[in-house]
Amino acid sequence: MKERLQKILARAGYGSRRSCEELISAGRVRVYGQIAGLGDKADAARDQIAVDGRQVKGAEELVYVALYKPRGVISTVTDPDLRTAVRDLIPVEGTLYPVGRLDFDSEGLILMTNDGDLANKLTHPRYEHEKEYRVLVATHPDSEQLAKWRRGLVLEDGFKTAPADVYVMSKYGKGAWLNVTLKEGYKRQIREMGKVTGLPVVRIVRVRIGELRLGNLKPKEWRYLTPQEVGALKKPAEAQKLKSVPENSKANGYQKSKTTLRKSKFNRRDRD
Repeated sequence: MKERLQKILARAGYGSRRSCEELISAGRVRVYGQIAGLGDKADAARDQIAVDGRQVKGAEELVYVALYKPRGVISTVTDPDLRTAVRDLIPVEGTLYPVGRLDFDSEGLILMTNDGDLANKLTHPRYEHEKEYRVLVATHPDSEQLAKWRRGLVLEDGFKTAPADVYVMSKYGKGAWLNVTLKEGYKRQIREMGKVTGLPVVRIVRVRIGELRLGNLKPKEWRYLTPQEVGALKKPAEAQKLKSVPENSKANGYQKSKTTLRKSKFNRRDRD
């Protein structure tokens, strides 16, 4: 049965559908020796498909891994500057690439997989999958600073953020730990939100992607997902809405805001 080439390549472990479309657009994909174009279809079981001159093998067995990315590790498969990459931390054979990147100085949960369809669903803005973070800021936030995060604000480069769910978990010396939940992932978004509101960000730990939680993993530790976790991630985003405010949050004087949904358009994603 013929399918779009980007779907075949994603299933074979070449990345998300979006990244496979880029391979096709760059002229790196051929079918029977002819350069393929976007929209072309092929039969994975019968047609000769090659990427960079190498024959595309049959689809790999799908693998799903939860990893605690520590600080100082880059969220890529390899790095030209020879820094440690997340793929280096998982000593298993086969194709694995990160879904939901974290910047170099951030840490926490990253999903590693070869499932291109799932990667697309978890990273594309229209699906609005929640990502939850523990964020240490250098000063105690006041109500107006938190209100700006909840309303959405304009960053220094002009990007307008969607409303975030945020509340104070605890004070920490002169600073405080915040719980922050986003449905978007603009580049360095949390750090930039802190910058423009006078809340310098000291540390970011991602603890949840959709219904997948970091749990008891420590830095550099990883584990395979259970079938139940994989099934939960594949559910529509509307079925994955979670309440992340503890019952005693009101007693502490903080209350989770009611976030209004909007479809945001941005080019740089999942690097909070």
